[in-house]
Amino acid sequence: MSKKSLVKKVSAFALATSSILSCQVNAETILHAFNWTYDEVEQKAQEIANLGYKKVLVSPAYKSSGSEWWSRYQPQDLRVIDSPLGDTNDFKDMINALSAHGVDVYADIVLNHMANESWKRSDLNYPGTDVLNEYAANYNYYNSIKLFGDINYNYLGAGDFHPAGCITDWNDPGHVQYWRLCGGNGDTGLPDLDANNWVVEQQKSYLQALKNLGVKGFRVDAAKHMTNYHINAVFTSQIKQGMHVFGEIITSGGSGDGSYDNFLAPYLNETDHAAYDFPLFAQMRSALGPGGSMNQLVDPGAYGQALPGYRAVTFSITHDIPTNDGFRYQIMDPTDEYLANAFILGRDGGVPMIYSDHNESNDGNRWVDMYKRNDVAGMVKFHNATDGRSMEILNSNDCIILFKREHVGVVGINKCGSGQDVWVNTSDAGLWWYRTYRDTLDGSSTQYITSTWHKFYLPARQARMWLME
Repeated sequence: MSKKSLVKKVSAFALATSSILSCQVNAETILHAFNWTYDEVEQKAQEIANLGYKKVLVSPAYKSSGSEWWSRYQPQDLRVIDSPLGDTNDFKDMINALSAHGVDVYADIVLNHMANESWKRSDLNYPGTDVLNEYAANYNYYNSIKLFGDINYNYLGAGDFHPAGCITDWNDPGHVQYWRLCGGNGDTGLPDLDANNWVVEQQKSYLQALKNLGVKGFRVDAAKHMTNYHINAVFTSQIKQGMHVFGEIITSGGSGDGSYDNFLAPYLNETDHAAYDFPLFAQMRSALGPGGSMNQLVDPGAYGQALPGYRAVTFSITHDIPTNDGFRYQIMDPTDEYLANAFILGRDGGVPMIYSDHNESNDGNRWVDMYKRNDVAGMVKFHNATDGRSMEILNSNDCIILFKREHVGVVGINKCGSGQDVWVNTSDAGLWWYRTYRDTLDGSSTQYITSTWHKFYLPARQARMWLME
């Protein structure tokens, strides 16, 4: 089977005005439970809620087979949830368990293509004879877990796909959106769906079924590979009502990247969806890395290096980066990643997402249980306490950035190898006197302001997130 990979480069849109950002009050943290079984998510519902997460993004829910993580991105049938992650009943139980603790479920969805099964058959009927026979052999069960449609028959055929052929020009929207994602070495690629009326209706039925089960958000996988016409045809106003929809458009930078005009700008202009903030991710990598300056994070949207806050999903790592060779260059130094997490969970603007896997990338368990790591838990606590509060930069230079969230909290990040003192006029900053500000990352670090000028000390290669008690 073909791996869901390949480099996708797009640029980003400029950040919205500070007044828009300050109005954002629904930036609740998403836990990306990558490749977790639905049963595991259900069992951890209480823990997830206690840690402060309000949303959980789970891996694709439909009929798929194969134990590899990338098999989840190769749908065989949208009408039934049945994969190594669980079935429709498991999915429902997970939603109910999380909902009981005030946590919403987001679904990762794949609408661009179907599974590459060229290794075993030449036709383009889906779900295919093997799956239909499986349904027939245990009809009562499969009919009980179907989401929509008639599972006695295939629901897709050759006329529902674009002609075979692999993407060769990644700068040409025609190639990227009408040809196949292929893995090389003769791979025929993932059959690319045509946005005809029948396909759109089936996909709408699928999304509506997930929404009816209680799903509150959709991550649109491979959004770069779909036309905006297709995206808008599927995501009707009825389906989008009350939902958070965001697309995956991988980019290596922000404004100035040549593919901005071809991909991200049309996506932002022609849909009302959010997107992964890859421009901000690139800016953080640059600022935190060798030769970079923390001044780059003062207002990255002013020069097109961050998405508008109300349309951004922010992150320090996504599943595509460590699991695909073409994106691994974007993996941050571990300490830089820690500092980036402090920035996205400390700032105003965007919906932060924390990634946690089961070592699918074989990186020494680096992101296993990341969601409950002490530093991350402290960052989520700070984020929840300051959500909706406006942000103001207090100081910055090549090494540090210090900003406040009104009078409630102060964030300091030092990327350099030596500690720094940062003096702040607390009267001008509007910080409260005679109140303890305690670091949510290191509870022993406190600030107690008793005069106009106050010194904040930022240790080397550390973040501080002081929250007023």
